[in-house]
Amino acid sequence: MGNVPAHRARKRFGQNFLNDSGIIQQIVDAIHASGADHLVEIGPGKGAITQELLPVCQQLDAIELDRDLLPILQNRFSAESHFTLHSADALKFDFCKLQQNQKLRIVGNLPYNISTPLIFHILDKRECIHDMHFMLQKEVVDRLAAAPGSKAYGKLSIMTQVQCEVESLFEIPPEAFDPAPKVQSAFVRLTPRQQPLVSSDVLPQFEKLVTAAFAQRRKTLRNNLKKIINIEQAQEIIDLSRRAETLTIENFLALTRSMTSEQQT
Repeated sequence: MGNVPAHRARKRFGQNFLNDSGIIQQIVDAIHASGADHLVEIGPGKGAITQELLPVCQQLDAIELDRDLLPILQNRFSAESHFTLHSADALKFDFCKLQQNQKLRIVGNLPYNISTPLIFHILDKRECIHDMHFMLQKEVVDRLAAAPGSKAYGKLSIMTQVQCEVESLFEIPPEAFDPAPKVQSAFVRLTPRQQPLVSSDVLPQFEKLVTAAFAQRRKTLRNNLKKIINIEQAQEIIDLSRRAETLTIENFLALTRSMTSEQQT
C-alpha cells in the first residue's frame, strides 16, 4: 500500500492514543486472549493494541468512527485474514451481528464523553457478550466499582453492578497517551452476569427508584422518594432517614418490590 499521512488526535472524537508499550502489554495480559477468542476492539486508533491482540485471537473486528484512521488501519492489518474493520459509530453498532460460535470479548480505549452510554448500549446486547475490558477515566471506573457508603457510589455503580461483575484492574497515567489527557485513566473488566440481580420486567421500576433516590445526594430517602413510593410502607422495609449512598443493591430491590406490590393492590 502507498504512504498513509500522519494522523493527529482529534478533540471532537475524544482521541488520546495509547503509546506506552509497558501499559499495552499489561492490557494484553489482563485480557488474556486465547486462540479461540473473538475480540471486538472499539476505537482502535492507530492500532497499537490491535497489533498485540491479533496474534493471540481467532478473529478481531475493529470499530472505528474516524474515517481518517481507516487507511492507517487498513495499511497495517488488511493482510491479516482474521481482521475485519468496520467504519461505524459504536453507540449505534449491533454487536450481536458479529457473533458466530462463541460470545464476543469487547476491548476499547473509550472516549470519556461517550463511555457511560456506550457501556449501557453494549449491556443491552449482553446475551452475546462474554466480557468487556475498557480504558476509562479513573473517576468513571471508581464509580462503576464503588461499594455502598463511598462518595463514588451512585446510580452508575448500581445499574452496572446489577448486570455485571466489575473489577478495577490498574491505573494508567496521562503520560501513557498522546496527547496526554488532563485526567487519570484506569483499566476495568466488566463481566455480564448469567442472571442479572434485577429481572428485565422489574428493571424500569428499579431504575426509576434508584434515579430518584440519588436525585439530591444530601437529602434523605424520605425526601427524595416521597413522590414515588408509599412512605409508611417503605419505612417498614428500611429506615428512610438514611441517604441513598448507604443502601445496598438488595435494599433497593426490597424497596422496588414494595413499589410493585403497592401498584398491584
